[in-house]
Amino acid sequence: MPGPGSYWIGDEEKHQIDEVMATGYLSRYGRLEDPRFKQKVYTFEKELADYCNVNHALATSSGTGSIMIALLALGIKPGDEVIVPAYTFVATYSAVIFAGAVPVLTEIDKSLNMDPSQIEEKITPKTKAIIPVHMLGNPCDMHAIMRIAEKHHLAVLEDACQAAGASFQQKKVGSIGHMGAFSLNIFKTITAGDGGAVVTNDVDLYERAFGLHDQGHKPLRAGLEIGARSILGLNFRVNELVGALALAQLHKIDRITSTLRQKKNKLKAMISDIEGVTFRKINDSEGECATLCTVIFEDAQKAALVADLLDTTTVDKSGWHVYANMEHINRYLKEKGQPYGKGAYPITDDLLSRSINLSVGVVDAGLGSGFGIHINSTDKEIEIMAGQFICACNKVEQRSL
Repeated sequence: MPGPGSYWIGDEEKHQIDEVMATGYLSRYGRLEDPRFKQKVYTFEKELADYCNVNHALATSSGTGSIMIALLALGIKPGDEVIVPAYTFVATYSAVIFAGAVPVLTEIDKSLNMDPSQIEEKITPKTKAIIPVHMLGNPCDMHAIMRIAEKHHLAVLEDACQAAGASFQQKKVGSIGHMGAFSLNIFKTITAGDGGAVVTNDVDLYERAFGLHDQGHKPLRAGLEIGARSILGLNFRVNELVGALALAQLHKIDRITSTLRQKKNKLKAMISDIEGVTFRKINDSEGECATLCTVIFEDAQKAALVADLLDTTTVDKSGWHVYANMEHINRYLKEKGQPYGKGAYPITDDLLSRSINLSVGVVDAGLGSGFGIHINSTDKEIEIMAGQFICACNKVEQRSL
């Protein structure tokens, strides 16, 4: 069970699913007055919009689908360029590519998020959008990013797939840009097994996104539309069982993030005095998800030795979350004349080679967070894990003397 929501699946989820199974009505569409139709997807969308303080929310089949739907709704076309960070999950890049656009990578800073100071040098006449990724549940510096976007008349799509429940300056992530995308897979803050969501305040973007997610239909929210379609679309719908799980988990999201912050603070306090080790920059300490605790070493070799002792890895080796490890993406970047391969983004390479992700709520070797604690860890377990980390750091330091 790799994500915090997975650890907390229980009676609430069972109750929501049992309500659907009692009638056997699985489609997201139905007449609101029909007692068999339990309106789980419909209700999840309404409650997610309220939670994010936006006008519209749309449930989708995945976070990847959410990003792609949002890009197409924003009018991204073949040949357009979209600025993305050099550290993100592969889906951020692949969605841009499948929309026909070119991902233009930019460096990260010590928050492990897109560095706003590096964005403007990437803007060309072909640039149409920026995708800030709230990586590992840490909100981006959205004020700086929005200023740049407004200056250059660019769309902003927040990739909040790893950050459901996070906020920046008291605004929920996903609600600050023109659109936001979420994931509900098993590695995320809340989960429905798989699934995702799109949020926006713009009714035109919402209607386009809805049409794209369901064969061009207009968003009647409940009943099926019969007749003329608004646009050409595909199928990214979810069913009532996904909606039931998502709804139950949404009701827990604030308790999940609050619990994670408490446990992360305890862990950080226990390991905060290690010489040569710092923590990544958190852009809003009260608003982060706290799913991971990233430690940054002064020296890449020491970081690698500590990781080896803990049977984990440095972040630069964490699979398809690092641009340099994505052979298929790098082939595409090369074809498009973009920088590619390890060394193309040296600041990112350096930071990730010196960083280790300690799990707090997301236990995922693919993120390089195979060592650490989880949402149900006791104070004693946190103390034991902290002790193991300190011991590994001390052993490596003694070897270097």
